[in-house]
Amino acid sequence: MLLVFLGCKKSDNEAISGYISTHSLAELYSVLTRLPLQKPISPQQAYNGIMNNLKGFQTIDLDSDDYLNVIENISQLQITGGVIFDAIIAQAALKANVDILLTLNPKHFRRLGESIASLVQDP
Repeated sequence: MLLVFLGCKKSDNEAISGYISTHSLAELYSVLTRLPLQKPISPQQAYNGIMNNLKGFQTIDLDSDDYLNVIENISQLQITGGVIFDAIIAQAALKANVDILLTLNPKHFRRLGESIASLVQDP
C-alpha cells in the first residue's frame, strides 16, 4: 500500500494549505515506477505525474536533528524495523504543524505516539 504523507492546515481565512514530505516524494516515485500488480509507468511519466499533481503542495525537508528526534521517539516506543519510514513522514507532519495527516495506513502512524495519532485521518 502506498504511503504518502499529505498534510493540510487551514489558515485564518479558511484557505487550506497542502504539505508533503520530501521522503514521500521519493517513495512515491519508487512505487510508481515499480508497481507490482500492473505494468509500472516510465520514469518520465512518474516525474510528470508527481510534478503536475503535487505542484500546489509545500515540501517539508528534514534535517539531522529531525532524524535524531525520529530515532529517539521510536526507540522510546520500542518500535523496530521499517516503521522508521512512517516515523520520518510523521516527523515532517509535525515540522509542518499540520492539522491533519492523511494516510492509507492509519494504524501504522497511530502507534507513533499521541502527537501523531491525534492528526491521523484515512482519506
